[in-house]
Amino acid sequence: MKNNPKFIISGGGTGGHIYPAVAIANEIKNRFPDADILFVGAKDKMEMQKVPQAGYSIKGLWISGIQRKLTLENAMFPLKLISSLSTSFGILRNFKPDVVVGTGGFASGAVLKVASMMGIPTVIQEQNSYPGITNKLLSKKANRICVAYENLERFFPKENMILTGNPVRQDLISISEKRNEAQAHFNLDASKKTLLVLGGSLGARRINQLLEKELDFLLSQNVQIIWQCGKLYFEEYKRFSDRENVQVLSFIDRMDLVYAAADVVISRSGASSVSELCIVGKPVIFIPSPNVAEDHQTKNAKAIVDKNGAVLLKESELDAQFEAIFQNLISNEEQQRQLSSNIKLLALPNATKQIVDEIVKLIRK
Repeated sequence: MKNNPKFIISGGGTGGHIYPAVAIANEIKNRFPDADILFVGAKDKMEMQKVPQAGYSIKGLWISGIQRKLTLENAMFPLKLISSLSTSFGILRNFKPDVVVGTGGFASGAVLKVASMMGIPTVIQEQNSYPGITNKLLSKKANRICVAYENLERFFPKENMILTGNPVRQDLISISEKRNEAQAHFNLDASKKTLLVLGGSLGARRINQLLEKELDFLLSQNVQIIWQCGKLYFEEYKRFSDRENVQVLSFIDRMDLVYAAADVVISRSGASSVSELCIVGKPVIFIPSPNVAEDHQTKNAKAIVDKNGAVLLKESELDAQFEAIFQNLISNEEQQRQLSSNIKLLALPNATKQIVDEIVKLIRK
């Protein structure tokens, strides 16, 4: 084994692609302190800030996704694709990585495509229960495909696929010991149930609208609310923090403590959120975003709901069904215990280590 192996990791566009990429890099660094790690992302996307904040170098490609309507961006896509493939070739030729890892996003598509053409070993980390078109195409030449859900043989070559789960924050694994610390940190009333509402780092407009509409109803259920509305919506919703038993936050730094404090969670069902909620084992109502490729958030949630591990509520059903479903869950201790127990059975807490195990096997001697 080399003393200083070299890795390129590419993934971005959303936190759901960036966080797993950084978690994999951190685990590689733990094992190989002298490893040389370079990230490749899309220019003007959030990875260009988040990756350097995590302590890693990153190079940007001129690439973006295809919009659903006719736009100038779509007309530019072929030119951007050619540019990103050419830039990827230059990066790979100069850096000479031992392995290239992709966690999703259009930048990772370009880098992995060129790496496979150059004979460099590649690893795909697929977070969702329904893969996007980029990873489906790349998988035909990938050496390993690390997946988070069962039954993906219809999308990927079975012989190169391994069930690992998604990387999650390691501080979430022992949150049961942090309940008292969490209640103190958020200044919570220990006699009340705590509802945690998560819309992702940017926020979820429809969930925020739901909370605004149903706030009086929720408070009538004798709960206290931690409402992460997202930075895009904070100015609009921060006024609700003036209400007793309501905290509106744009972003939550201590996810371990907020999960420890929560009794029930309302959340989107992006892959990273689902994986974290399996680890922490709290009763959850998933409200999938309908505005994502292949409707993969609904499929992610359904994979948990089909094992009786969560409740699924579509955006189109919120007005008609939300109050009845929430009231039934918050008042039914047995259902809370059952959901909590079942979702925990689906957790894969050693995902990051297993993914890096697979990467290490591909390092050329």
